Amino acid sequence: MIELSKAEFAVMEALWQGHPAKASDIIQRLSSDTQWHEKTIKTLVSRLVKKQAVSFEKQGREYIYSPTIGREAYTLKESQSFIERFFRGRIAPLVSGFAKTEQLSQQDIDELKQIIKQWEQKQGK
Repeated sequence: MIELSKAEFAVMEALWQGHPAKASDIIQRLSSDTQWHEKTIKTLVSRLVKKQAVSFEKQGREYIYSPTIGREAYTLKESQSFIERFFRGRIAPLVSGFAKTEQLSQQDIDELKQIIKQWEQKQGK
């Protein structure tokens, strides 16, 4: 799958918020979160087109952009890569680290319990 820099990911986030989108839409969405110049954003969009993470259609004088990869698929791939690199593919040490530093909220704990319960039901446990 495609590798994205932090800046490219920010552009993808803006595009995932609503697409298809004109460059001006992407610029407007990013302007509230970043201090990037319009030309910088257009350069990032061009990079994403070259990486085939974004497609475009020309409508008159404007280009309309759409993501070619979904947010869920990309974040799942990146999460798996992160866990593999830092935790040798094990999730327990990651969650344990958050628990030890008290960064898990009660909502996080409840969601994790529900996910485990659903997984166990699927496994017939």
